[in-house]
Amino acid sequence: MSIRYTERLAEANIEASVGSVGDSYDNSLAETINELYKTEVIRHRGPWCNIDDVEFASLEWVDWFNNHRLPEPIGNIPPAEFEMECYRQLKASADAA
Repeated sequence: MSIRYTERLAEANIEASVGSVGDSYDNSLAETINELYKTEVIRHRGPWCNIDDVEFASLEWVDWFNNHRLPEPIGNIPPAEFEMECYRQLKASADAA
């Protein structure tokens, strides 16, 4: 998987981030999302009775984060909708070429 990932980065002219073992430079986005999740779900909605409650709350939050949240930088539309539009435009460009 990492070979394919590296190849895809090269195809897209994207330079991989460089961090050392044990730091968060390669994981800064993941670390940010994890902290947001812990703040908005785990700490805010707890204490939890059981793992099933945590799992269900997590699923609700991920659904909201991807399908209902309206980030201003991408035009106040849900991230999943923005992604679908990007792929539609890529396909249209490829079909036109």
